[in-house]
Amino acid sequence: MQIHILTLFPPMFEGPFNFSMVKRGQEKGVISISYHDLRKWSDNNYKSVDDHPFGGGPGMIMEVEPIYKALKEVRTGLKGTVRVLLMSAKGNIFSQKRAAELTAVDNLIIICGHYEGVDERVAQHLADEEISVGKYVLSGGEIPAMIIVDAVARLLPGVLHNDTSTADESYTTNNTLEYPQYTRPAIFKTDNGEEWSVPDILLKGNHKQIQKWREENRKKII
Repeated sequence: MQIHILTLFPPMFEGPFNFSMVKRGQEKGVISISYHDLRKWSDNNYKSVDDHPFGGGPGMIMEVEPIYKALKEVRTGLKGTVRVLLMSAKGNIFSQKRAAELTAVDNLIIICGHYEGVDERVAQHLADEEISVGKYVLSGGEIPAMIIVDAVARLLPGVLHNDTSTADESYTTNNTLEYPQYTRPAIFKTDNGEEWSVPDILLKGNHKQIQKWREENRKKII
């Protein structure tokens, strides 16, 4: 999968994408990530890409023209399916199901808004969909874009050490959250003498009963 991120702040992505699963996916060639500074497509001396909103109001709005030009150039030569996402507080709420669906896309282009918002014509004519990562407002679309990339990348075959690791995760199976997990020691003793024990059933090695316990201890998503 090729991922293209249109942003005003490309350096923001260097840290998060140079570690863990996203880094591994890039090293294995499963994904490639390119960052495009939208100021490159500004046609003024100040390299600004925003302006005051028509009708008045606070803040600045990102212009449609630089985004239009950027998309036109970035899409040139791409092969296979292309999906353009606009990070937006008023978009559809991102989910594990949507992450899984996006793994089928060959090319993912993510537009990161900033300032007070993005000219509505971007959503109307350039993006395939608007996506929000939650019912709250962030200062820009960069952090949401990181979330999208991480959630999608780890579902691609070959990124995780074990491709079956995602099978029983939260939000993946029967609309439930993952069952509780434990590891050594079986009994943890605190400084004040308390003992925190692992459920006895997980220590007996009866896989049928363990599976039953896990199913019973999943939490339903409300």
